[in-house]
Amino acid sequence: MTIDTANPLRAGLRQERAAEPCTVVIFGLTGDLAQRKLVPALYNLHHDRLLPGAFAVVGTARGEVDDAELRASLRAGADKHSRRSPSDELWQELDRRLSYCGTAGPDGYAALARHLDKIDETEGTGGNRLFYLATPPSAFAPIVKSLGEAGLNRPGKNGSFARLVVEKPVGIDLESAQKLNSVLNSVFEEKDVYRIDHYLGKETVQNLLVFRFGNAIFEPLWNQKYIDHVQITVSESIGVEGRGAYFEHAGITRDIVQNHLLQLMCLIAMEPPASLDADAIRDEKVKVLQALRGIPIDRIDEETVRAQYAAGVVNGKPVPGYREEESVSPESRTETYMAMRAYVDNWRWAGVPFYLRAGKRLPKRVTEVALQFSAVPHRLFGHGTRGLANTLALRIQPDEGITLKFESKVPGPNPRIRPVTMEFRYGTSFGEQPPEAYERLLLDAVLGDSTLFIRRDEVEESWAYIDQLYRGWGQDGGVTALPEYTAGTWGPAEGEVLLARDSRIWRRL
Repeated sequence: MTIDTANPLRAGLRQERAAEPCTVVIFGLTGDLAQRKLVPALYNLHHDRLLPGAFAVVGTARGEVDDAELRASLRAGADKHSRRSPSDELWQELDRRLSYCGTAGPDGYAALARHLDKIDETEGTGGNRLFYLATPPSAFAPIVKSLGEAGLNRPGKNGSFARLVVEKPVGIDLESAQKLNSVLNSVFEEKDVYRIDHYLGKETVQNLLVFRFGNAIFEPLWNQKYIDHVQITVSESIGVEGRGAYFEHAGITRDIVQNHLLQLMCLIAMEPPASLDADAIRDEKVKVLQALRGIPIDRIDEETVRAQYAAGVVNGKPVPGYREEESVSPESRTETYMAMRAYVDNWRWAGVPFYLRAGKRLPKRVTEVALQFSAVPHRLFGHGTRGLANTLALRIQPDEGITLKFESKVPGPNPRIRPVTMEFRYGTSFGEQPPEAYERLLLDAVLGDSTLFIRRDEVEESWAYIDQLYRGWGQDGGVTALPEYTAGTWGPAEGEVLLARDSRIWRRL
């Protein structure tokens, strides 16, 4: 296969340019996210020589840290979680660029400023700073305010930059998101705020735009005239994994639907952007969110399904029910499964239902977008199976790839037809493991490319849509108990009924 690198759409969403010298400041370097994702991502970027020649990594937290223990912990995390086993030589190169600066006490951020100035002198990083908030959300606003008070939000006189990366969740509803965004934008300009959703860093998610807008055969069919419905599934086989206290507050709707699932929907439903400019792409995503049809309160139970997993068996192992998990209330009404029918009210998608579902303790981990094409207007071959043919499925994870299912004649004298598939798989086609999402997103933040990050209005439009669901469900969840589904199954019977009312079924994954 020949890849045309002269075409920026085929070569990738980012037009290549050299990274400027930079210091990456990670708040929460001792935490799980930094050790499982961020430091391994930095190692792999260093391995591929994608980081600038002059760069440094500064970890910070409120307490004192033993330097030797921290470095050993980061190396152990990289050994365990990096997609490449770190070599001693390359790790030592990265380790030399690592340092730590505590921010406790009234002089904490002033000390950080002095530490960064010293790094600029010794490493030649030119005053460029990328601040990464790998902390609990409750710390976002205090950290950002402290950065502003210390003057660390202001670019230097030599044209240097100061950027801020914020992990999800950005708020827990529209009001809290607006308050946090106001704090962020009171200290950093919007163009310098990078709200991260790691799904957007996945190669397969990036490929959605290339697939749609780089191939003339599919885009003309991508509308209500040819597509019967769309299914988007984010399935996890794991439970809450020790995050019961967090999940009790969030639920699957806030944890998965508001961000990952709606972002996938935007990429599928958006109009072609005028260019590959970050704001051109994000403008079209916002239009999708604005076109989402509101659900009247008296129809909320017809359009949505919520449930909790009960004890069952996943991957051959017995697992407890949700209300038996640590830090979960035995009377919990927090949903671990959510399914819904949504509509995008515009000319392209008028009348096409989007069926969305997300759940924990389902049979396997899989994220997929499937477009079911409309049936032929007059069926000449009566022995086909209408519900299985003409489906385009885009597998985001795992086994990344694209499958097109259509009907074909079975060899022989009788006119029998059967669905067959054409498949593309990343692993077999390109022969290499795609980079981790955090590698791409970290590099883009260093480069100043915000295409794969979420703009303020995207966050707030998505929360406005999710908030109306919660109003429909009621402040207390609207029910005394949620339906249950056995762990290791594909959710409650009510989820099947949601599609059955429209004479449709969920795809078997």
